[in-house]
Amino acid sequence: MQKMQETPRVRSLDQEDLLEESMAIHSSILAWRIPWTEEPSGLQSIGSHRVRHNRSDLACKHTEAEDIKKRWQEYMEELYKKDLHDQDNHDGVITHLEPDILECEVKWALGSITMNKASGGDGIPVELFQILKDDAVKVLHSICQQIWKTQQWPQDWKRSVFIPIPKKGNAKECSNYHTIALISHASKVMLKILQARLQQYVNRELPDVQAGFRKRRGTRDQIANICWIIETARELQTNIYFCFIDYAKAFDCVAHNKLWKILKEMGIPDHLTCLLRNLYASQEAIVRTGHGTTHWFQIGKGVHQGCILSPCLFNLYEEYIMRNAGLGEAQTGIKIVGRNINNLRHADDTTLMAESKEELKSFLMKVKEESEKVGLKLNIQKTKIMASGPITSWQIDGETVKTVADFIFWGSKFTAECDCSQEIKRHLLL
Repeated sequence: MQKMQETPRVRSLDQEDLLEESMAIHSSILAWRIPWTEEPSGLQSIGSHRVRHNRSDLACKHTEAEDIKKRWQEYMEELYKKDLHDQDNHDGVITHLEPDILECEVKWALGSITMNKASGGDGIPVELFQILKDDAVKVLHSICQQIWKTQQWPQDWKRSVFIPIPKKGNAKECSNYHTIALISHASKVMLKILQARLQQYVNRELPDVQAGFRKRRGTRDQIANICWIIETARELQTNIYFCFIDYAKAFDCVAHNKLWKILKEMGIPDHLTCLLRNLYASQEAIVRTGHGTTHWFQIGKGVHQGCILSPCLFNLYEEYIMRNAGLGEAQTGIKIVGRNINNLRHADDTTLMAESKEELKSFLMKVKEESEKVGLKLNIQKTKIMASGPITSWQIDGETVKTVADFIFWGSKFTAECDCSQEIKRHLLL
């Protein structure tokens, strides 16, 4: 009787497994636009029929799969190729160390890691550390303390697995994919401790106009700020000019050695900088495609994908650009309620603002120039101007910076007249 009762349950579980497998295959087909489903027996499913492959068909599919992996390998190697002008002037191991890592820091870091997340290249799930509890804390504390003293990281902790996720556009173009990175869960413990030690310096250096990846701040604050600025300018009957800047792959183009110099200029302790420098040295990654994985390749530039430190480091990188462009000065920009504001930021999404088109163009050219000095390039085609006063499109390096009547930025639709009705209608249609 008991055996008969268990049979439907077993069958149900088998059906669930089959459904999950089918959904995974279906998602892979959609992502890669592959018009077939391979089966171990060498048969191809077409509707309810099975057609046997000949050898030339299988060879063709194998060739296409290898071509896809090869293309991803080439694209990633080119994207993360180290700039020859970015010379490494590493001084070696730092002898003056920050205070040692405490066991309670490891316990806190381990407890703050999110469960049910995919494992990195080492294949170790975070749930294993939760099961081991205090034993895991002791082992990880010993490893983290060794890294802290020697400033040398295990190679497995420097490795990432990239998963391409298609965006809008042609799915055959690698540039039309987002990549998410899977890193070792064990490394996240050390990274969280390092972030906590860095946070006080980051908070000291970043101005309040930067809301990206900061505690109790977000895009909603910047959306409200822009709306308030537009409304106030209308009340005062003054013209206002905005430039919404878009960078081309900003996080992937950070020059490592320029980053270390910036951290030094901003007063980050040498020990913490050395730990970061050695984490970034000899980074490796692979791309996991629908046809298998590529070979390992070197990461020569860009902030470490999947790392919680990356947003903080990029914010400091961009702050350096803005300071050198003169946008940290209190005398420029729009004067509202006794204060001058010339930019608002959320990580790499930057809005410049001025009371005249000449001043706005000056800001844009300075930001462009300083960005290029540290390896970042503006995407002129996606950079837009919005103004309440008369203005025409600009030409920069042979490309046109277009003027628009409204623009979607930070997930909200802005208009020069601050007309909220369009935004309300847009959300009702979502």
